[in-house]
Amino acid sequence: MDLQKRLDEAAAKHGVPGAAIAVWAGGELHEAATGVVNKNTGVETTPDSVFQVGSTTKVWTAALIMQLVEEGKVELDRPVTDYLPEFGLAYEAEITVRHLLTHTGGFDGDLFEDTGRGDDCLDKYLTYLHGTTKVHEPGALFSYCNSGFAVLGAIVARVRGVTWEEAMAEHLFKPLGATQTALFGEEAVLFRASAGHIGPDQVVYPKWQMPRSNGPAGSTLCLAPRELVRFGRMALAGGLAEDGTRVLAEQTLADMRAPQTEVPTVPGLLATAWGLGFELFDWGAFGHDGGTPGQSTLWRIVPGSDVVLAMSANGGAFAGLIEDVVLPVLRETTGIDVPGLPLPPERPSAVDAAPYAGTFTGPVLSLEVTGADGGLDITEIPGAFMASMGATRRTTRYVHLSDDHFVAEQADGGMHATVTFVMRDGVAAYLHNSRAVPRA
Repeated sequence: MDLQKRLDEAAAKHGVPGAAIAVWAGGELHEAATGVVNKNTGVETTPDSVFQVGSTTKVWTAALIMQLVEEGKVELDRPVTDYLPEFGLAYEAEITVRHLLTHTGGFDGDLFEDTGRGDDCLDKYLTYLHGTTKVHEPGALFSYCNSGFAVLGAIVARVRGVTWEEAMAEHLFKPLGATQTALFGEEAVLFRASAGHIGPDQVVYPKWQMPRSNGPAGSTLCLAPRELVRFGRMALAGGLAEDGTRVLAEQTLADMRAPQTEVPTVPGLLATAWGLGFELFDWGAFGHDGGTPGQSTLWRIVPGSDVVLAMSANGGAFAGLIEDVVLPVLRETTGIDVPGLPLPPERPSAVDAAPYAGTFTGPVLSLEVTGADGGLDITEIPGAFMASMGATRRTTRYVHLSDDHFVAEQADGGMHATVTFVMRDGVAAYLHNSRAVPRA
């Protein structure tokens, strides 16, 4: 497998300051690390370094919910207000726990309000959500929703009578035997903690960590890749940890992996369906990806081959590591022809831009779509939050890929972004880029 050589070469090639990877294959754990966790300090990355794992956290939060379902304390198809009476939006809608787990709740998904470091941060976040706006009817469409997982974290905290972090430590870290874990900065400092980088050199500063209020969605959890592998092995073992401790019921994990909703996206490396927390891939794997400012994580669990892979990096072109390290390793260990990243066709077909042209507006940015040389120009206009994270207005040329799918002509960070338009009566009602962004 020669993980170390591959990771060293790929990180140097793609300007990645530091990365670590863990692979369970052939009944053994294989690990490698390269570079530094922080360019300013020069601290070496090791396999037990902890990275911000972003939205892979959502699967852990989903597992906490499903434990409550097993105990009869939560029902998936009951309204969220049965558990959180103060959960209310600016419009009438009955949103269930299942809607939140499957990103089909239909409300603004990227609301990263900082409600403080106190144990009441999730309660304050629920109050903040009262003014959120409607994207679609509950259950009608998949639209990635960080906000919904913050609400799920609040359910865990309320029903357990503890904080979300305490529930995570007691009901997942402890039974799994996970030790390279951190949820707060004061915990992360005890490890070789990765700092995010913009490009190969600039450390994300002054905020190392995103708000605690979005912790259940992915803003705070730090793990070594081996801990994601540990969780993945538990999932493949029917809910049993390495020492035989029961973490989840086998049927619960089957339910979490069962398709709940389709994702309007380009088939291939990207998830084409969602379970109860898990991303589902049409080539047979499940897992999740994650990102925080300057940090990225990929996590794949492959049933039938007993392979689990997790990789994290802290800057540079993460897509290059996927192409040069992850895909070859997955193909070799599973025997599956795992699809690669989407690429623009050599000779893209021209399309009529009229059905797609217009302005699409979401909570964190607006997108203006115009026709251009048989393809589309899509201009991103960041809102206040994105602007605070350094985002600026930019225009990207997209070419036709298939059906209502388009792919960026130029790679960004080593990856060609894709968008899919959700059509209604021959006109694009939503621009879908994992979020359903409605036409203004």
